[in-house]
Amino acid sequence: LSTPCSEQDHQNLEAMKAGMFLRKVKSRMWKRPRHYKLQEDCKTIAYKSSWAINSYSTFSISDVEDVREGHQSEALLNVADEFPADRCFTLVFRGRRGNLDLVADSAKEAQAWIRGIRALMENMENMDESTKLDHWISDWFLKADLNKDGRINFKEAKKLLKMMNVDMNEEHACCLFITADKSESGTLEDQEFVEFYKMLTERTEVLDLFQDYSSDGQSLSQCDLEEFLREEQLEGEGSYEHALQLIDRYEPSDTARKNHSMSVDGFLMYLVSREGSIFNPERRGLFQDMSQPLAHYYISSSHNTYLMEDQLKGPSSIEAYIQALKRGCRCVEVDCWNGSNGEPVVYHGHTLTSKILFKDVITTIANYAFKASEYPLIVSIENHCSIEQQEVMARYFRDILGDMLLTNTVDGVSSELPSPERKILLKGKKIGNDSESPTGEVSDEDEAAEMNKDSPKSKQNLCRELSDLMFCKSIHFHSFEHSRMSAKPDEMSSFSESKARKYSKEAGSDFVLHNTRQLTRVYPSGIRTDSSNYCPVDMWNMGCQIVALNFQTAGMEMDLNDGLFTQNGSSGYILKPEILCKKESLFNPENPEEHEDYHPLQFSVKVISGQQLPKLKQKEWSIVDPLVRVEIYGVSLDQAKQETKYIDNNGFNPRWNETLKFTIHTPELALVRFVVEDYDKASRNDFIGQYTLPFTCIQPGYRHVHLLSKDGTSLHPSSIYVHIKITQL
Repeated sequence: LSTPCSEQDHQNLEAMKAGMFLRKVKSRMWKRPRHYKLQEDCKTIAYKSSWAINSYSTFSISDVEDVREGHQSEALLNVADEFPADRCFTLVFRGRRGNLDLVADSAKEAQAWIRGIRALMENMENMDESTKLDHWISDWFLKADLNKDGRINFKEAKKLLKMMNVDMNEEHACCLFITADKSESGTLEDQEFVEFYKMLTERTEVLDLFQDYSSDGQSLSQCDLEEFLREEQLEGEGSYEHALQLIDRYEPSDTARKNHSMSVDGFLMYLVSREGSIFNPERRGLFQDMSQPLAHYYISSSHNTYLMEDQLKGPSSIEAYIQALKRGCRCVEVDCWNGSNGEPVVYHGHTLTSKILFKDVITTIANYAFKASEYPLIVSIENHCSIEQQEVMARYFRDILGDMLLTNTVDGVSSELPSPERKILLKGKKIGNDSESPTGEVSDEDEAAEMNKDSPKSKQNLCRELSDLMFCKSIHFHSFEHSRMSAKPDEMSSFSESKARKYSKEAGSDFVLHNTRQLTRVYPSGIRTDSSNYCPVDMWNMGCQIVALNFQTAGMEMDLNDGLFTQNGSSGYILKPEILCKKESLFNPENPEEHEDYHPLQFSVKVISGQQLPKLKQKEWSIVDPLVRVEIYGVSLDQAKQETKYIDNNGFNPRWNETLKFTIHTPELALVRFVVEDYDKASRNDFIGQYTLPFTCIQPGYRHVHLLSKDGTSLHPSSIYVHIKITQL
C-alpha cells in the first residue's frame, strides 16, 4: 500500500501499528479501555477489550467518514471535566452506524491517531479505480490465506469462492486453479492469485460488446470508441474528443494510450467508472437556476430531527442533527419545552424520549448548517415554552446564530419569498403586528395539537421578542380559496400526510396552484410512533416543497428522498419541474394526459448481469439467489414494478439478460429504483442492495448501477450491468 510519505506520518503509522490502549467512552459511567491497532494492510483497525485473549474485532478505514478532534460529541462533552480536549477524538462512520468516542493517555498519542487516520483516509480518497481493484483483490488474498503462509492452496481457494458468493463446481474451480498456478507449486502466490481472480471475474458480456466495435478484435481505436459512444451511449457532438479523454483517463497500458487506443481492460474501467454509471455526471453538480422564489424548489426536510430512533422512548441527540445536516437536509425541526433552571429543552413532548438542551441544539445547527450546502436552512420551531423561557430562546437565537439569521420579515411589497441564499430562516408562530404589547395570543396549530384531536384548540401566549425572529409564519389552513385571496408569501401551513392526500385527491390542480405561491410542509401521521415514513412522491407530485421524513429510518422512502436530492450538487434544493411552477396552466397529477405538454416515453431496461453482490450477514452459510426489481415512482399512472427471475446460487456474476419495459407519462416527476433481493420461497425475500435516481438523470446505453446498502452507503464493487433505452411513444 502506498502510504503517506512525510516522516511525521510514518511515525504516526508505526505508533498505530504497534497498538495502544484507548478509552472507549459511551457516557459518564461507561468508559472502558480497549486495545486498538492498525493492521499491516494499513486499511483495517483491529480492537479488543482488555480481557479478551486475542479475539480482535475490526473496522475498515474506508468506513470512517470523519475524525473530530476534542469534545465534539455528547459522550465526550459529558466527560469534559475529566479528560482534556487534546486527548479526546471521535470517529464518525458512514451510514447509520454510531460514533466511536475515544480518549488517549496523552495529547501526543491522540494526535498520532487523529493525523494517522486522516492521512490514510486521504490516501484512499485519492486512489484511482485500478488501484482500488488491486486492493480489493489483496483483501481477498489476506482473507483466504487461512494458515498465513503467504500462499493459497486449493482447499483455501474453495473456501474463498464460498466467501465471495461463488458457487462453482469443483472441476471448473480446479481447472482455473491449475491454469493460474504457473509455477506448478500447487499453491497460488501473489501474482498468480491476481490471475486466478481475473479469470474468475472475466466479464464475457463486456468482452462480446468490445469485440462488436473493435476493428481488429484486439483494441478499440479512437474511431471505434467514438462509434460506440455515438451508437450505444447516444452521445452526440464531441464524441471523437470524448473518446480520447476516456482513453487517457481509463486505459492502463501506456502503449495503448500512446496509440490512442483502448484495451478491453480500459473499456471495462470506463464502464464501471462514474462516467459509465447510470447517473448523468452533468446533473451531479449544481446545474439549476438558484435565483427563483423559494416556493419553486423541493427542499430536503427532516421530521422530529432530534430523534435517533422511535417517537415514544428513543434517545434525543445532537448527533441526529449533525447526521441530517451532513446528508444535505435543509429543514430541521426543534420541539421546545420548559426545562429546569430556566433552560429550555428539546424532546418529543409527553413521551419518554430523552431531553437535550435547546442551546446545544442551536450551537450544533450553527456549526453544521452550511457544511453540506450553501443554501438556506429552515429551522421549524414547535414552541411549548413559558414566556420566560421563550425570552431565553430568543436570546440564544440572536447570540448563537448572529448574522446567519435572516429576520427582515417580508413586508407587503414583495409578492414572493426570496430566492435561496446562505442564511438560516426560522419558521414558527407570529403575533400580528396590530398591537404594541410585548406578548400576544396565538392558536396552537402544531403537530402536538394535531395528535390530541379531541381537545379544543388552545391559545398560547407568545413573546414578541421571539415572534419577531420568525421569518416564516405558521398559519392554520382554511381553504385554497381563502389562501388565494389573503395569504402572504411568508405564511406557511403544515398538513399531516392524510390531510395532504385528501386534498390531492379532491382538488389536485388547486393544490398544485397553491404550491406555486406558498410553502407547504407535510409531516408523518401521529400514529407512526415507530418513526416509519410515508411515500414522499405523492406529495412532491402536488408541488409540496417541505416533505418531512424521519431521516433516522432507512427504507424505500428515504431511498427516494436521497435519490431526488443526489442531483444539483446535493444542495438540498431541487427546482420543481415547470409544470408545477406555472401559474397559468393547470396540471393535475391524477390525469397527466390532459396537460398540454403531455409527451409520454417508453423506458426499456435490459438487466444483463450482476457483479460481486454482498453476502447476507444473517445467512453467512448460504449463497444468494438474486433477482432484480425495477420500480417506478411518480404520478399514479406511472407507479409500476417489474422483476427478473431469480438466479440459483450465484451472487458473484449472475446473468439475467431480461428486458423490462415501462411507459412513463410524466418523466419530469418520475424516480426509478433498482432493487436487488435474495429470493426465498419460504419467507420474504432478503434485501441485498438498491440504487434510486430521478428519471431525468438517467444516461442511456450500457451502464453500471452501483448498489447502496439499506443505509445509503456504497457497497463497492457490487453493481448491476444494464442497457437503457428511452424512446418517444
